[in-house]
Amino acid sequence: MTDRFGRKSLLIIDALIFAIGALLSAFTVNAAMLIISRTLVGLAVGADSAIATAYIAEFAPANKRGSLSIVQQWMITVGILVSYLIALLIFAVAPGAVRTADWRLVFGLGAVPAIIAMLLRARMPESPRWLLHRGRYAETRDAFGKLGIEVSEDEVRETADELERQAAEQQDKRRWTPGVIRAFVIVCVFFIFQQITGINVPFYYGPKLLAGLFQSGGAVDSAMSGLETAAILGAVNVIATFFAFKYIDRVGRRKLALGGFAGMVIFMVIAAGGVAFLSGGAKIVVVMVGFGLFIASFAIGVGGTGWLIQGEVFPTSVRGQAAAGAATVNWLSNFAIVVLFPTMNTAFGLSWVMLILAFLALLAVAFVARYLPETKNLSVEQVVSVFERQRA
Repeated sequence: MTDRFGRKSLLIIDALIFAIGALLSAFTVNAAMLIISRTLVGLAVGADSAIATAYIAEFAPANKRGSLSIVQQWMITVGILVSYLIALLIFAVAPGAVRTADWRLVFGLGAVPAIIAMLLRARMPESPRWLLHRGRYAETRDAFGKLGIEVSEDEVRETADELERQAAEQQDKRRWTPGVIRAFVIVCVFFIFQQITGINVPFYYGPKLLAGLFQSGGAVDSAMSGLETAAILGAVNVIATFFAFKYIDRVGRRKLALGGFAGMVIFMVIAAGGVAFLSGGAKIVVVMVGFGLFIASFAIGVGGTGWLIQGEVFPTSVRGQAAAGAATVNWLSNFAIVVLFPTMNTAFGLSWVMLILAFLALLAVAFVARYLPETKNLSVEQVVSVFERQRA
């Protein structure tokens, strides 16, 4: 849909869907309505994850595309942390309403940033590259103007002709060329490793696994301790993603990904050792530190890097389709690990599950070293040609 109707329109619709889902969650009357409303939120999140990175990649300068794409991931981590802190505040102010009004307020407040996002997105320019691809040159000129770049319509036409010539030379008119297919496969496999190496285990199950570090008893205390643990891990995620933002264009995608997956191997093994050989407070502290540094490694080298390459390695003509397909693979992999973890934990025990995740991260290191090319400081057209040369 974004290839047909544009990046901006779909981003506005996504924010609207998110707001509707959040409000329906707050006023839900039964379980079925709650599931439907949360599914709407999931649709908006999934669509945004595919479109936003493509939008950023299409207007960002080559030497800043990495950092601008990481800003998106960084703001996501900030949003997650803020949501934890708001929930903590709500439960602290009215602990007696934790089973009635509090959770509705937590869900419903999600509509506030969604509505703000919808209003701000309405003022954004459409992607200049998408407009060029559709032959809408006057609108392309206006979009550049909103970005602070003054160009004439003749200059826009000249740029379109040059891109058309480059595309003809690279035979990109065939849309899904062998190089594009190679890029798609590499991004999808990267996304699979991004999820099955276990990043969402500490985020989704860490509060339950580590609640004993803070819990003093009772349902409210259990909820609060889980949120406190999640907030600590969320803060680590925010801080670490800042370093990804700072270094992604200097160090490059490939090196950061190698270092990130390698760090995930090391710190997941440390956490596994804490689970297997320690007890009491020492066990909790070591596991917490292991999880924290595991998250930091992911945030610096893996989380934003995956979404960045998803937005920059495909030609404009199929970027929406390819980015959406890769995002689908990412979320399916996310779903798989979330569903399988409780079963694996029961069957093998937590320490062995952690070692399995560490082994998968080691395989990811080998995959990145063998197949992921460096794309820093290249235009999106040059990035596409890198994969065409590799496929040849």
